[in-house]
Amino acid sequence: MASVTFDHITKRFGSVTALHDINLHIRDREFLVLVGPSGCGKTTALRIVAGLETPTEGNILIGDQIVNDVPPKDRDIAMVFQSYALYPHMTVYDNMAFGLKLRKVPKDEIRRRVHEAAEMLGIENLLDRYPRQLSGGQRQRVAVGRAIVRQPKVFLFDEPLSNLDAKLRVQTRAELTKLHKRLQTTFIYVTHDQVEAMTMADRIAVMNKGELQQVDTPQNLYDAPINKFVAGFIGSPAMNFFNGKLVQDDGHLWVDTGAFRVQVPDDRRETYADYVGRAVILGVRPEHIHHPDYTPPGIFPQLVEGIVEVVEPMGAEQYVYLRAGDTSFVARVDPRARYRMGEPGQVVFDMSRMHLFDPDTERAIR
Repeated sequence: MASVTFDHITKRFGSVTALHDINLHIRDREFLVLVGPSGCGKTTALRIVAGLETPTEGNILIGDQIVNDVPPKDRDIAMVFQSYALYPHMTVYDNMAFGLKLRKVPKDEIRRRVHEAAEMLGIENLLDRYPRQLSGGQRQRVAVGRAIVRQPKVFLFDEPLSNLDAKLRVQTRAELTKLHKRLQTTFIYVTHDQVEAMTMADRIAVMNKGELQQVDTPQNLYDAPINKFVAGFIGSPAMNFFNGKLVQDDGHLWVDTGAFRVQVPDDRRETYADYVGRAVILGVRPEHIHHPDYTPPGIFPQLVEGIVEVVEPMGAEQYVYLRAGDTSFVARVDPRARYRMGEPGQVVFDMSRMHLFDPDTERAIR
């Protein structure tokens, strides 16, 4: 088992900086997810850990050892790719055993490890098949099994579920979470899917444009995003943002967007005191916007009116897209709520769960 440390890692490809001064310590046996949009540098970071890329500046450590110049085969890591990369002419057994054979592991030990991993993944009955005879989910399990038999210090996963259908993705991510608990090994997992990140990770590292934005537990990222980018990336549907001005009236603070005005809870007056009279960005998550008739108790409700643009029934809930002034936003409301497209509609913002951001820096105001 081992920790992984990015020590001031920068990676350039010509004039393009893929990673900029990344500092990150991944604890031993931790499940850490690197998440961000395409091109943010997360796969480059994973490839540097694997030894497939060399950092331009800084050091990468596995445990206490700097491994910048250590070949991939000597790093004691195993990588699972998006494409699975199975050998089509080999059986499942031979695919899983291949790396061990190269290392001249005794045959009895290979057999034990392969059957143990196959049992763990529920593919014992597939060992004599070829990849072409397998479904996408089965191929994924074989790719994971090939990594497990190596018994590495660190597992690296590069968007391994992106080729699976939606139902199988949900099932497989649950299996990977259980697998991590069982193996007690360090997992570093790359994805652009924030739902995968939220459901699987011990901690999430959010990246954008080659820079690390925030590293925290899933719940803390959701409750206390450090900036507008993290706030908008974590959560589905994404957080709604409204440009406005923070004003004081009748001893209370209000966010005035021009289209509507909502009161800020009094217990936040000191936090936002320096921004009175200044432009701000109000952030409200869709799940914190309710229909007036189905408003939960214990919130700080503020009524907002808009024009209903789209209604999407989802069964257990519905997504209602509204427009207020020049801004469109979405609410996740009770399925019993009634809205009609093209007509005015009222919603209630829970301002106890609001966020304010500085429009110049896009940092959260705390």
